[in-house]
Amino acid sequence: MTDVLTADPNNQKLRGGYYTPLSIAQFLARWAIRTADDTVLEPSCGDGMLLEEAVRRLTALGTPPESIGHQAQGVELYDSEARLACTRMQRLGIPDGCIATQDFFSFNESEWGLVSQRFDAVVGNPPFLRYHAFPEDQRTRAFRIMQTAGLRPSKLTNSWVAFLVAAALCLTERGRLAMVIPAELLQVKYAEQTRAFLARHFGAITIITFRRLVFDGIQQEVVLLLAEKQPAVESGIDVVELEDTLDLADYEVRLRARRHLKSIDHAEEKWTQYYLDENEIDLLRAAKSHPRVTRFGELGCVDVGVVTGRNNFFVLPEQQVRAKGLIGHTLPLVGRTAQLPGLVYTDEDWQANREAGVLCHLLNLPPTSFDLLPASLQEYVQAGELADVHQGFKCSHRKPWYAVPTVWSPDAFLFRQIHEYPKLVQNPGQATSTDTIHRVRFHQSHQTPQIVGAFLNSLTFAFAEVMGRSYGGGVLELEPNEAEQIPIPFFEQAHLPFDELDTLERARRVDTLLDINDAELLGNHMGFDASDVRLFRTIWRKLSGRRMGRKAKSSRK
Repeated sequence: MTDVLTADPNNQKLRGGYYTPLSIAQFLARWAIRTADDTVLEPSCGDGMLLEEAVRRLTALGTPPESIGHQAQGVELYDSEARLACTRMQRLGIPDGCIATQDFFSFNESEWGLVSQRFDAVVGNPPFLRYHAFPEDQRTRAFRIMQTAGLRPSKLTNSWVAFLVAAALCLTERGRLAMVIPAELLQVKYAEQTRAFLARHFGAITIITFRRLVFDGIQQEVVLLLAEKQPAVESGIDVVELEDTLDLADYEVRLRARRHLKSIDHAEEKWTQYYLDENEIDLLRAAKSHPRVTRFGELGCVDVGVVTGRNNFFVLPEQQVRAKGLIGHTLPLVGRTAQLPGLVYTDEDWQANREAGVLCHLLNLPPTSFDLLPASLQEYVQAGELADVHQGFKCSHRKPWYAVPTVWSPDAFLFRQIHEYPKLVQNPGQATSTDTIHRVRFHQSHQTPQIVGAFLNSLTFAFAEVMGRSYGGGVLELEPNEAEQIPIPFFEQAHLPFDELDTLERARRVDTLLDINDAELLGNHMGFDASDVRLFRTIWRKLSGRRMGRKAKSSRK
């Protein structure tokens, strides 16, 4: 994964470049290159490791060395890296003219959109860099290429997206693309257009994911994207999960024997769903369009929690509030999901958090001048200034810096970061939350208990897994716009025993709780039969189990 985007080619973190493990490089080359006549492109070749495996693959297929120099093409911006790639080629007896030292987005620039030089195969591990690290001239060229493909890049567009799209445009009509891509492809919003582009551009797509992280020293989860424009088998998509790269050899045999793929939705929906079986995907699609299902956003608005600018100054335990003379100048605060054991945040929960010494107070100073503050508050503010709290980004952009804005209390709290399952908690008091927990205001506040109760069901849990995003450590995250799209079977006339559900939640008896709600909401009110209700539970367990079972460690040696 080599970078075209920063001045220091030796800084992997800044470059967004991490070299491809040998087992992956060999696998990609074997899959993409099928005949001795294939031409192959590596658009970000770095020191040439992946290109070397492509050359070895051509050699194994019988391509003469003098022909390989014309059939294999590497592109690399940095001269130091390109020289290493040339040295690799020379050791293999290949002329070094197959390495172009230039920006890939200016490679064939006059022909972009109507590419004259096309390749049978593309292999690559493009750089992973965000917009702010993308120099404007290169970004402008890259975005122009994406626009020729009908995409609308934005400030959220990462460099790997541009490499992927531009490389796909370089393929022949029967071309194949094999790349190492961030797992964000499957689930982030900024990759929506990319997913739709791939679905239109390729006939068959296979995505290989790993339970273990494959790059030593970084927490970035990656996938292998294998895409064919005109596949020999039927069109569609498949997402498979392997333990780590050592399982690639065995999977390659199964991959070549496979004849069936799942039908792909050409919309911009997330691809996490393709871990599921076809009957499970069909059930989710039927549920999403069910006339009696409600989007969570139709019931209320999801907003982020309070952003203080410096939690260790504004978020306090009971003991510190008393010691600093801040009594009467704080709000009840929830800062961690562990502080919300039930389905309602009661006074007893608040008192238990205070007595346990957890951070459950939010400093709530008025937006008045310093001179008007009581002496104890002045002393605390001065201590903050001595610690340069007021120089932080958030604090320095508000006046006065010590008055935290938007500290309103919501009707309910929604977990932003989820371990086992998503959770909504009623907030009948005046508590608020930090930005680790979302705040929810319902259009009809009196419906809060019913909505909180109805949120706990296997259908909603399954959709949370599909519509959220997960990371290397196994945590599921829901952003406000994602949470508002989640389907919920809400019926005012449903009979849900809220107190009993709260008791079950506090006892962590989630399956018993789901049995009650699924029967009432999914069965009695939505009309799903018992087998479908069980299948919703299976889908949730499958996706959440995969997520939580992922090991944040390097591959086996």
